[in-house]
Amino acid sequence: MNFPNLSCKIEMFCTINPSESIEKLEQTISNIFPYSVITNNNFSISATSKELRSFEKIYQLIHNNKLQKNFLRSLDDNLKNDSTWFYLNKQAAFVEQIAICEEFDESPLGPIKVTLTSSNIDRIIDWIVFD
Repeated sequence: MNFPNLSCKIEMFCTINPSESIEKLEQTISNIFPYSVITNNNFSISATSKELRSFEKIYQLIHNNKLQKNFLRSLDDNLKNDSTWFYLNKQAAFVEQIAICEEFDESPLGPIKVTLTSSNIDRIIDWIVFD
């Protein structure tokens, strides 16, 4: 897989519900976003990466499942300046599946919010959706 040589910061965030295991959520994040640094504060989990290869699993699932239109709509709708974001269903991510949520409350335990920031955000969106 070819990754564009573009600077990008990828951030992931989700809350931890009392019924959820911190360890399982950390594993969920690392399964979907390898090469990221994960931190938690017992109420939420955050992960960051500056490597586009961290986006490889999402990229592959988008293209293998023909989800480009769904992701393009979400990325475009949430685009502001040099940043965009989307929600992933937390339960689907736990079993290494990608399911985009249009609204926060579509994921019963809360979603994973993924934020992409880059001075080349348009080129990154094009890579995600069209390459």
